[in-house]
Amino acid sequence: MKILLVEDDRLLARQIAQALHDEKFVVDIAVDGVDGQHMGETEAYDAAVLDLGLPKVPGAAVLRAWRKAGRQLPVLILTARDGWSDKVDGFKAGADDYLTKPFRIEELIMRLRALVRRSAGHATPKIVCGAIGFDAQTGVFERDGLPLKLTALEWRVLECLILRKEVVIERGDLTEKVYEGDVGTDSNSLEVIVARLRRKIGRDAIETVRGRGYRLTAAQTA
Repeated sequence: MKILLVEDDRLLARQIAQALHDEKFVVDIAVDGVDGQHMGETEAYDAAVLDLGLPKVPGAAVLRAWRKAGRQLPVLILTARDGWSDKVDGFKAGADDYLTKPFRIEELIMRLRALVRRSAGHATPKIVCGAIGFDAQTGVFERDGLPLKLTALEWRVLECLILRKEVVIERGDLTEKVYEGDVGTDSNSLEVIVARLRRKIGRDAIETVRGRGYRLTAAQTA
């Protein structure tokens, strides 16, 4: 999952980003409302964590601008403002969830995973595609009921595929949501990662759609 974190407290932003990275999220950080609004309008994210008390442009105004621009990414408001009126304003602006400071990072991660899962159309945490099972709440993948051992990049690719199972995911979209920093070393190219995944989950589990991208399908063989 690729997350946009808009938080002006730089230390807190780094701490949240590191915790999310440890859970295999890809994270971009903006420290003011101007940059946050621009990034949310021009980049593809699975969800955003948005502080309300931002410099330059308030968080609620950023969110309203995203919604006016047609950006439908799930947004979790993260703020020290815990008054009912602040929550109402956040939800009216288009927020999907609200978490007040101080908070536990474990709760933030669980809420983010739930937002992304629901936005992909999955009502329950358990997602199944053929022999592959994914617990979107814990982040655990299984094949035939046995846990899968995956690298961080393999996990990110498979998560993107199973959240949109039976749907072709464009190669560029998949690349953008999986990688951090440099994209193209030979050992970590998207084709190599998909090949490694096929060895672990079944050669027919991931279908290559020529000229477009990849699709996770339930038509799997050993």
